[in-house]
Amino acid sequence: MPIAAFYAAFLTPVLVFLTMRTVAGRRSHRVLLGDGGNADLLQRIRRHGNFVEYTPYALVLLALAESVGTSPVALHAGGLSLVTGRLLHAFALTPPGGILKVRVAGMVLTMAALAILAVACLIGAFRQMM
Repeated sequence: MPIAAFYAAFLTPVLVFLTMRTVAGRRSHRVLLGDGGNADLLQRIRRHGNFVEYTPYALVLLALAESVGTSPVALHAGGLSLVTGRLLHAFALTPPGGILKVRVAGMVLTMAALAILAVACLIGAFRQMM
C-alpha cells in the first residue's frame, strides 16, 4: 500500500509537531492534566486532539481503499484532501481565537477526504464481493 504509506509518512511529522506544541504548552503553563483554565493550552490541546480524532480514521480508509483496488487518482484525491484539510485546520487554530473561514475550509476538506475514501471502499468492496 504505497499510497497510504506515503500519506501516513507525510502526516506523521504534523502529529509530532502538534504533540510537541501541546507538551511545550503544558510545561510553560505548568499543567499536568487538562488545560488548567488556560485558553492557549486549551487551543493547543484541541488542535492536537482534532488531528488525532480524524487523521487515523482517514488513513485507515485510505489503506482499505487501496487494498480493494481503488484507482490511484481517487486515492490521491482523498489523500491530498486529507493533508490539505488537516494542515489548514491546524493553521487556523494557531492564532488566539482562530481563523474561522480557514478552519471551516480545513474541516470541509477533511470531510471530503472521508467521503471520497468511504465511497472508494464501498465500490472496491462491492466489486470484490461480486
